[in-house]
Amino acid sequence: MYTALRRRFSLKHVKEIKEKLGINVIDPDLRTGADMQSVMRNQKDCKPDPDFICYEMYRDRYATEQDHTWLLEHDLRYDLTVIFPRIICGEYNKTKGHYHPLSSHELTYPELYEVISGQAIYLLQKKDLSDIVAVYAKAGEAVLIPPDYGHVTINPSASETLIMANIVSSRFTSIYGDYEDRCGAAYYYLSDGTFVKNDAYPYLTSLLRTTHAHHMNMPQVFPKRSIYSLIGNEKVVQFFHDPSPYQEELKNLF
Repeated sequence: MYTALRRRFSLKHVKEIKEKLGINVIDPDLRTGADMQSVMRNQKDCKPDPDFICYEMYRDRYATEQDHTWLLEHDLRYDLTVIFPRIICGEYNKTKGHYHPLSSHELTYPELYEVISGQAIYLLQKKDLSDIVAVYAKAGEAVLIPPDYGHVTINPSASETLIMANIVSSRFTSIYGDYEDRCGAAYYYLSDGTFVKNDAYPYLTSLLRTTHAHHMNMPQVFPKRSIYSLIGNEKVVQFFHDPSPYQEELKNLF
């Protein structure tokens, strides 16, 4: 599994993460071709190599022990994900996709992302499919996954590695079953740069809409700096565990 190709990618992005964030990354969780088979569009005709590395996840990372202690004390997690530049079964490489469970006030847990290097498309969908939106983001931009949306991240490049960070509550486990049962998200992003509907959603009536990260109206609690700067900020803690006080602000997110 640890091929020469993977080692070459790993050495490059591990060095970049250290230089940009001051964070050492080791022992990632891996998503392989075998893991991604259930969410691909062209499953009958294309079988990805089961040992093929699609992306790496470095969970619970930090630059200093002080930062780590604060994260642990507040049940928060800072993660890094590296999505390699691949075309797999006619699609740009992507994450598997998942929903979050309910927090304490009938809203699901939110999640905040930042593109560290490369570019990303965050494909968000409500579970009832009443809204589906693709958010384009480039390095230095943040994207909020609001309550009640599932999400997939796409690396829309065949040559540039996507490195992204996220902050999220550590009080829950992500739910992958809906995406696995329906062969992925409601739309696929193909290697020709187009979105196509997923036929496993036969009653899909919502049209995909697009926006850009810099058009998102973020809640005022978030400063316009790297999301790592939120570590130590007591004002943001409640948002990640119980976003209900921010419902009015979130209505205008997109």
